[in-house]
Order: sequence, then C-alpha cells, then structure tokens
Amino acid sequence: MFPVLCFGQTADEFYNSGVDKADLKDHYGAIADFTKAIELNPNDADAYYNRGYSKDELKDYYGSIADYTKAIELNPNDGEAYLNRGVSKKNLKDYNSAIADYNKAIELKPNYALAYNNRGVAKKSLKEYYGAIADYNKAIELKPDYFKAYYNRGNSKANLKDYDGAIADFTKAIELKPDYVNAY
Repeated sequence: MFPVLCFGQTADEFYNSGVDKADLKDHYGAIADFTKAIELNPNDADAYYNRGYSKDELKDYYGSIADYTKAIELNPNDGEAYLNRGVSKKNLKDYNSAIADYNKAIELKPNYALAYNNRGVAKKSLKEYYGAIADYNKAIELKPDYFKAYYNRGNSKANLKDYDGAIADFTKAIELKPDYVNAY
C-alpha cells in the first residue's frame, strides 16, 4: 500500500483559478478563490483588486470598495484600482467621491481616456455639464475613436440645449460604432 500525498493549492493557484472563473462570469466562484488566495497571501494587491471587480459585477458595491481600498493600500500607484473604486462609488451615487478617485487615476495615468470619460459621467450626474464636456473632450483627444465619449458628450450637450452639437456627437458615435443603439 502506498501513502496518498495531498498538496494544498498555493495562493497563485487560487488566484489563477479566480481569474479563470471571473472570465467565465462565475463571480461567486471567483470571489471564493480570491478569498483563499488572500488568506494564503494577505499582501496580494491583485487578489484584492480582482475580488473587488467580481463583487462589483455582483452589485456588492460596498464590498468592492473595501477590496479596491485594500488593493490601493498595498499598491498606491494602481490607477486601475482608483478608477474601479470610482465606478463602484458612482454606482452608489457617491459622485463626489467617485470624482476624487477618477482624479487620482488621472494623476497616476495622465493619458487615461476611460478615467476622463468616467469623471465626465459623474460630473454629468451632478449636473456639471460644462465640466463633463471638458472631460469628454479630453477623452476624445486621447482616444479619437472613443464612441462612448462622443455619446456621453452628446447627452451633456443636449442637457445644455445644444441640440445641433448633441446630434453631431450622436452621429459620430454611430459612425464609430453603428450597432451602439443608445446613440440612435
């Protein structure tokens, strides 16, 4: 008779399994694996970040904010973590805190078109239409094919009753992505 040897999974194996599950939209399974990875390696900023992403996908915004905050504590130069924490805060309608996170993401990554766009969305939610348009302009400057920035800018222009400008932006969004039905 031979002895059966069992080896536990490593933090990296749990982490990789969590990434695979998140890619398959199994966010509950991903969270379980990221949690095991964190138990084995509590200083893994990426595990916190990815667990935060899966929590956000499940609309556990408070949980995702906590995980992104821990990821930022462990890696304070992670612009993606600031951006995604901002998204979770925006989803909770905490627009000013979301803007602060987008500001930090932009500080860390000055050419981050998505952060400018998202900051514009938060400003629009606060009815700061001119500030939102300035952010969409910057996002478009950085990424000229950014159809959502055109669409979002069009909405802000419509809020300001600049209907010709709004139509031009919606038309450009459609030109860039004809199947983007919201722009019609």
